[in-house]
Formats: sequence, C-alpha cells, structure tokens
Amino acid sequence: MNPIRRKRLLLILLGLAAIGIASALVLLALRENLQHFVSPSDVDAGKAAIGQRIRIGGVVEEGSVRRGGEGLDVRFVVTDRFKTLRVHFRGILPDLFREGQSVIASGALTGPDLFEADEVLAKHDENYMPAEVADAIARGKAKKAEQAP
Repeated sequence: MNPIRRKRLLLILLGLAAIGIASALVLLALRENLQHFVSPSDVDAGKAAIGQRIRIGGVVEEGSVRRGGEGLDVRFVVTDRFKTLRVHFRGILPDLFREGQSVIASGALTGPDLFEADEVLAKHDENYMPAEVADAIARGKAKKAEQAP
C-alpha cells in the first residue's frame, strides 16, 4: 500500500471515529433530557421511579385544588379516572387550568404518591384531550374490563 492510500485510509477512519463519538454524545444528551409520559395508573403500577423526570397526564380531580397563602403554591390531584396522584406546583398556572380539565405536568416523583411539578400545561379547548391522556384512560378501561368477573 502506497503512502498516499495509507494516509487517505487513516483520514477516513479518523473521520468515522469522530462521527461515531459525536453521535454517541448527542444520544447520551438526548437520553438525559427525555421525559416519558405516564398516567397515575402507571405510577401506581411502579412504572416510574422516584426522582425520575417524567410527564404525567390526566384530569384535575374536582374539589382537589388547594392554593397556598402566597397564591403561587398549588396542590391538586390528577386522575385517569382509575388511580389518582397528588401534585404540588409552585408557579403561575395556565389560564385554562380548571378542575375537571385535562392537564399534563412535567417534573419528578418525590414519593410513591406525590409528584413535584415544575411545569403544568392545560388543554386548549373543550373538545381536546391530549392523545397521551386519552390513551392512558383507554388502557385503564381495558385493564379494568379484564379484571371484571
């Protein structure tokens, strides 16, 4: 093999190695920022670990919203109509946030039945339910139907 071919082969191999390393670093960074969607039933089934960043979705349970003294501290319960999960959020809630409406909250579990949210999203009109929330409710209905005698 002549020196020019050897040099080209070495440059190609170094380029491929650099692309491989860059791809691995990008994938690792994306994996750290990825948030999985879970329903309250999934949390109850143990599909989310305490401290893991996730998104939960469901409906704000009627009569569950409690505001703190400062107005920024809010506690409420999210349900998929089968299981419930207590949520704590400190911040300004969206204008469309109401009891009985669909929400998606981003944050982490701080206990087996307590979710600490850092972002709360509310649905944008009365006919819309996030696909993830609708799927979670459908899975819960199917599971309940399987358990019925």
